[in-house]
Amino acid sequence: MDRYCVFGNPIAHSKSPEIHAAFAAQTGQDISYEKRLAPVDGFAAAVQAFIAEGGLGANVTVPFKLDAVKVAQALTIRARAAGAVNTLHFTEDGIVGDNTDGAGLVTDIVSNAGVTITGKRVLLLGAGGAARGVVLPILEHRPAQLVIANRTVATAEALVEQFAALGGEGVVSACGFSALEGAFDIVINATSASLSAELPPISPSIFGPGSLALDMMYGASPTVFLQFADRHGAQLKLRDGLGMLVEQAAEAFSLWRGVRPDTAEVLQALRAKL
Repeated sequence: MDRYCVFGNPIAHSKSPEIHAAFAAQTGQDISYEKRLAPVDGFAAAVQAFIAEGGLGANVTVPFKLDAVKVAQALTIRARAAGAVNTLHFTEDGIVGDNTDGAGLVTDIVSNAGVTITGKRVLLLGAGGAARGVVLPILEHRPAQLVIANRTVATAEALVEQFAALGGEGVVSACGFSALEGAFDIVINATSASLSAELPPISPSIFGPGSLALDMMYGASPTVFLQFADRHGAQLKLRDGLGMLVEQAAEAFSLWRGVRPDTAEVLQALRAKL
């Protein structure tokens, strides 16, 4: 049986084993997938130990996505662009680092929510690690505009500088939360504010009629951000991060096993358990 795992600290809350077990059953793949608690200062050693035990791949969650960059001997284009790794593939040629977060988000928006990114005005709230991983996949869908808003504007400006050439002239821009103008077709909350039930300092005017409001966090009840959007927007589509979680896992599974699982059933089952 081929072995995979997810590394994190903490890790007990992870839904990854449940998701990958469902993918394996659906696609007829004979794999095992476990949670592994790695010491905060011992990630590289934990990876090497898993490889020595016959591990073929691993997902990586908080706080090890930057450590995983250093462990990898080769990086995919999207991992290099994100500056973070959430998927490791142990091959004969060495350890390959990938980042499936952005692809997972975009697939959830386009395929699951049925919202087109091409030609749309997109707002990304936050410029940290979660935001970095999704900029390239969003730009690959050619939005009319991508605005990155952050409390520290210089951090958002650095992201814009990195990706400006990919978006085309004037497509990618940065600003502070208070400088946001006009309504957006898609608003993505990539800040960590929802973890502490807080809201980024945003104006209700960013939501237009029928906008998609997506929070990367998820839970049994809507986040503060989604509640705010619901109160202030007309006919909004509201979406949490559960779809992104399942879709990024499917991307990793496809990388490891060469087969793409169907995510709809798995997402529905997870949603019912929240």
